[in-house]
Amino acid sequence: MESIIGTMVGREREQETLSAFVAASGGRALVLRGDTGVGKSALLDHVAELATGEQHRVIRAAGVEAESELPFAGLHQFLYPLLSYLDRLDEVHRRVFDVVFARSEGTPPSVMTLGIAVLDLLSLAASQKPLLLVLDDGQWLDASSTEVCGFVGRRLTGSSVKLIVGLRAAVRSGFDTAALPELPVTTLSEKASEQLLDMRYPGLDPQIRRLVLDEAQGNPLALLELPPHVRGGRAGRDPEQLPGYTGIPLPQRLQHVYGARIETLDDAVRAELLRGALDGVGAGTAPGRPGGTRYRMLDADEAAACGLLGIDPLNGDFVFRHPLVRSTVVQMATPNERRAAHAVLAQVHREDLERRAMHLAASTVDPDEQVAAVLEAAADSATRRGGAVAAVAWLTRAAELSESHEERSRRFGSAAFIAGHAGQLDRAQRLVGSDTAFGQGHSPASVVASAYVALYEDGDVRSSQRQVLGAIESMRAAGVREPDEMLTRLVNLLLAINQYASDETSWVRTHELFGSLGDLVPFMSRIYQDAWGDVVRRGAGVGERVERAFAGLRDLEPWDVTRLCTTAYHVDTLSQYRPHLQRTVDREVETGAASVGMTMLHLIMLDQMAVGEWDEAERTGQRCLELTTSHRNALFAHHTRAYLGLLAAMRGQVERARELQAAVDAWARPRGVGFLTQIADAIGTTAALSEGDYEAAYLHAIGITPPGTFTPYAHQASRTLLDLVEAALHTGRAEQARAHALAAQEADLPEISPRLALITYGALAMTATDPAEADAMYDRAENHPAAAVFPFEHARIRLAHGIRLRHTQGRKAARLSLTLATETFERLGAPTWSERARAELRATGAATLASSAHIAALTWQERRIADLAAGGLTNKEIGERMHLSPRTVSSHLYRVFPKLGITSRAALRDALGKIPGEQSV
Repeated sequence: MESIIGTMVGREREQETLSAFVAASGGRALVLRGDTGVGKSALLDHVAELATGEQHRVIRAAGVEAESELPFAGLHQFLYPLLSYLDRLDEVHRRVFDVVFARSEGTPPSVMTLGIAVLDLLSLAASQKPLLLVLDDGQWLDASSTEVCGFVGRRLTGSSVKLIVGLRAAVRSGFDTAALPELPVTTLSEKASEQLLDMRYPGLDPQIRRLVLDEAQGNPLALLELPPHVRGGRAGRDPEQLPGYTGIPLPQRLQHVYGARIETLDDAVRAELLRGALDGVGAGTAPGRPGGTRYRMLDADEAAACGLLGIDPLNGDFVFRHPLVRSTVVQMATPNERRAAHAVLAQVHREDLERRAMHLAASTVDPDEQVAAVLEAAADSATRRGGAVAAVAWLTRAAELSESHEERSRRFGSAAFIAGHAGQLDRAQRLVGSDTAFGQGHSPASVVASAYVALYEDGDVRSSQRQVLGAIESMRAAGVREPDEMLTRLVNLLLAINQYASDETSWVRTHELFGSLGDLVPFMSRIYQDAWGDVVRRGAGVGERVERAFAGLRDLEPWDVTRLCTTAYHVDTLSQYRPHLQRTVDREVETGAASVGMTMLHLIMLDQMAVGEWDEAERTGQRCLELTTSHRNALFAHHTRAYLGLLAAMRGQVERARELQAAVDAWARPRGVGFLTQIADAIGTTAALSEGDYEAAYLHAIGITPPGTFTPYAHQASRTLLDLVEAALHTGRAEQARAHALAAQEADLPEISPRLALITYGALAMTATDPAEADAMYDRAENHPAAAVFPFEHARIRLAHGIRLRHTQGRKAARLSLTLATETFERLGAPTWSERARAELRATGAATLASSAHIAALTWQERRIADLAAGGLTNKEIGERMHLSPRTVSSHLYRVFPKLGITSRAALRDALGKIPGEQSV
């Protein structure tokens, strides 16, 4: 981008290196690695110009994300212009290329075999004229092509072939382990940045010029793209006060710039851009793969006029000016818009089997045998050409879209067969465990492995459940009489599967089976059995049993800690065990059991949500989502999205919540993952309550459980008690609301968990017709020891109480409850709830928020710990000073935060300073 005006600016070091690269005798490879927009493409253009001037033949290719699953799509770009040399190769190498280019059938070549054939072809092509291969956006190259390019790049010495690759620093790629020499492409110096900006935008307003320089931080793309955006958005304001810049990563800011332009386009033009982006229309002039051309964007002059598109000088087609434009177009589209675009592209490429299959797979949601057949045919084609990775993926997708069990089983079997032959043993085992036709007669260890992978990586609760049940029953029939480690693993895995399935029939069968096993089921597994299934009917006393189990913590493995903390979550005592998780999670994520680390992050996030640390919960959730997606753990990824959706709904981010809800539900419901579909329904309930759409909230809530009862083995049935009651009351269903509150009381929910006690008393108070009962129940709820630990529910109960007081005892009586509720909603970051509370407060005649002046008293020890923490000391340092363990310090701080009405350590000093008559040390 530095050379957009014809002159390279600030790249003397890189130009010198590239000149030496081109001038050097013999073949070699080089990787340019840098951030988005830093100028890698401009440098690749420069090296291509240098090579052309030195009479090299230049062949260019570009990796595009939309083609990253098409086997050899990138390699085709390099080799297609050289097909005329194939006839001059020996017969062995010709056969290799015939298979790869689908010109004949044969045994797929290995990477080494294909790599040697490519080296032979390149050497032949370079015998008349030196050859330079230029690859931009190599991080998006398909895996098959990346392996071959890496193999070739390490073996160019002695040839007349050079390879140069541009990689985006923040994106992982197969080139990361290719061991090719690298040239880092850094940002421009301050002087060069000023020079580039002044050349492109002479006479720029000094204030805007300074703002652009500060925001761009030497990124050439930002220097070229930000000025019109800032100038256009100034509207008479001081540029330093322009929103949306400080603290936002530069690529996101650039996406905002492109996004603002995209939003101005006509719907038809946006749809055209989306089709081009999804079909891999490049940022430059990279040719399409043989056998089919890329989509041609038409009638897109409006997009070109606003700087989103350029014109390919070779064929006059529209191309995206930068890969970031392409990705922004895709990110801004809705799932339905993307599916519609894929459907159009599938028709466009109806003669190109693999491209058609790729787009059909992305456009189809429900089972469709015709689509499954196309995917299977594409997998066969990929297999013949050595594209095993793509073949396994397409066969798996074909199995998912199969309409009959027989076809599903057959296709999963084919996928497993190919994965095994490709050396993907874990993937093969995962595929074998994902269908009931496989795994029968295997050893218990094999069943544990295959069912575990089937559950956590594919979300297949049905087949994994049957496999494990069968294995346990086989062990019982075989006469197991003593506690057995393998039996324990099967038992705990079955409990985990049942938790995700949330199916009453399966749980009943499990209880019967475990009953017949007697003491062969360990006591800790019995705890999980009671908490993970139906906590309403089996959860009494579980909290105490978890506490006793944690007393032997030193003897527990990390997965035992995780299971016990999961149990603590079900009975709402997780906060007291969170330090165990936080001490362990990084170790497990980095060097231990990654899946255990993922569950630990889930649990930490859940507790952060419960106690009101919502910003921290968002960060934990995003970290977990990155981890789960990088490990391709589909179940945990959607589990994380479910919690992120619930958090977004609580915060009033309704659009995001519903998008996540739809994604989770679409994945989980066909698989029968009831645990996640219930959370999806809870997201819908909470989002509707945030909006004040009580009818929708009620309909979502009764999808979890009918009023007046708690559906067995539905973990969200009791957790959404307050939601259903509120929604029913606001829609005139007072009788149903009261029945549900009484059902909670009759089920002894307050005896199961502190949170259930809080919301049961709140529900009884809200639905009481007797004023004395209402007052008593509000008092029990608002003064419950757990009230401060669950601030969101506490604030909702206070809001309801304040509304009732205003109607029954007058405006003045309601002000304190409404003030406290409003303050809590404000602190949590729940704007729709805080506005509702503010509106009620205004109705009492209060012009502004009154200060609560109600800070719970701290003990001397709590105050001393709080003072030291506010002064910046760590828990360990505080413990050393006060002769306490760090764990004791942490426990004290957990009690201090709700008393002070805060959720983070950073807020301690301000909160302590508000206590009358005292000064923080």
